[in-house]
Amino acid sequence: MVGSFRRATPGIYHLTALPHTDRLTRRQCGAVRRILLVDDSRLQRRVLSATLARDGYEVMEAASGQEALAVCRTHPPDLVISDWMMPGMDGLDFCRAFREMTGEAYGYFILLTSKSEKQEVARGLQNGADDFLIKPVNADELRARITAGERILRMQRELTEKNRVITDTLSELQRLYDTIDHDLIEARKLQQSLVRNRFQVYARGTVSLLLRPCGHVGGDLVGHYRINRDQVGLFAIDVSGHGVSAALMTARLAGYLSSAAPDQNVALRRNRDGSYGHLPPAEVIRRLNRLILDEMKTEHYFTMLLAVADLRDGRVTLAQAGHPHPVLLRRDGRVEQAGSGGLPVGLIEGADFAQFEMRLDPGDRLFLLSDGVTECPDPHGHFLGEDGLAMLMGDLRAQPAFSVLETLLWKLGDHAGGQGFADDISGILLEYSGR
Repeated sequence: MVGSFRRATPGIYHLTALPHTDRLTRRQCGAVRRILLVDDSRLQRRVLSATLARDGYEVMEAASGQEALAVCRTHPPDLVISDWMMPGMDGLDFCRAFREMTGEAYGYFILLTSKSEKQEVARGLQNGADDFLIKPVNADELRARITAGERILRMQRELTEKNRVITDTLSELQRLYDTIDHDLIEARKLQQSLVRNRFQVYARGTVSLLLRPCGHVGGDLVGHYRINRDQVGLFAIDVSGHGVSAALMTARLAGYLSSAAPDQNVALRRNRDGSYGHLPPAEVIRRLNRLILDEMKTEHYFTMLLAVADLRDGRVTLAQAGHPHPVLLRRDGRVEQAGSGGLPVGLIEGADFAQFEMRLDPGDRLFLLSDGVTECPDPHGHFLGEDGLAMLMGDLRAQPAFSVLETLLWKLGDHAGGQGFADDISGILLEYSGR
C-alpha cells in the first residue's frame, strides 16, 4: 500500500501518508502538487489515486461536480482529472463552473472520456478543458499528460510572477514619477517667480514679460531692471536644451542680472555719487561668456539679447548673441527687424560681441522674442518664420500693451493648430510713450 486515505466529507478523500518521500520531495518542487480526481465511480478514483500517489502527488477525490466545486473553494487544485459522463453536473458543466471561479493560480483540466470524435473533443476544449484522456486510462499516458500540464502551469506561474514583478515595478515607478512630478511643479513655481513685475509702468514707457515653458520647467528667461530714473535694462535669454538642468542655468543667470540686488548685477556699475550706470551691453555679454567658461563648467550655452533703453529720447543700445533679431513695431504698423546676429554665449573663449542702436518714437513697440516664436511649426511642420511674425505683428498693433504678449501667445497656438508648443516661448515688450 502506498498510502492511506482519510474520508474528509462524503465522497471526498485526502491522501494522508506516503512512503515515497523522495518522490514527494520532487513533486513538491514541481508545478503540480495537488490533484483533484472527480468521478462517480469510487473504484476508478481509487485506481487513479494509487497511481498518482506512487508518483508523489497529493490527491483529493470528489464523487460529483458539486462536491468537486466545494473542494476547489477551500483547497484549489493545481490539476483536475474529471470524468465527462457523471449524473447531475457532468464533466463539461463542472469544467465551465471551475473556469468561472476566481483565483490567482490557473488550474489545468483533463477530461476523461470514452468519446474520441473530433466534434466532442472540440466541444470539450470550447468549455475550458486543456487536455483529454481516453478511458480506460493508461498509467504511462496519464503521467505524460500530467507532465505536459506541468510545463503549461510552470510557464503560467513564471509569467504570473513576472507580471507581479512588473506590476510592483510600475507601482514604484509611478510613485517615483509622482514625486518627481510634484518636485517639477514646485520647480516651475520657483522658475516663474524669477520673472517678477510682468507688467511695469515707467515714466515714459511700459514693459511686459511673457514666459511659457513647453514642459514643467524650461531654459528661457526674460527680465528687466531699473538702471536709474531714465534708463532701464532688458534681457532675453534662451539656454540650450530643456528641463531641469536648463532651468537651473536660468536661475544662475537671473542672479547675474538681478533687479533686486543691483550690487550683484554684472551689467551695472556704481557711480561715485551712489547712483548706477550701465556697462556697454556688448561688454556685459563678454563678461558673461567668461563667467560661463571659467566658473560654471557646464555643457550648456545660451543665446541672448541685452538692451539698454533711454526713456528720455527713445534710444536703445543692444547687443545680440545668437538670439533672434529684435522686432520693432512702429506706431504706423510698419515692422522692422535688425541685428548683428553673433555667437551664443558659453561656446568660444574670448568671443567678441557687437552692439547696435535703434531709435523708438512715441507709440513704437520693441519686442525681444525667443526662437520658440519664429520656429513655431504649423500642423504641416512649417515654421512661422520672420515673415509670418511680421504679418502677425500687424494684428497686434491695436492691442493694449498689457495684453499684447498674451495675444501673441494665443495666435501662436492658433498657428500651431492647438497641438501645443515644442519649444519654450518667451518675450519682452517695451512700449515707448515718450514725453
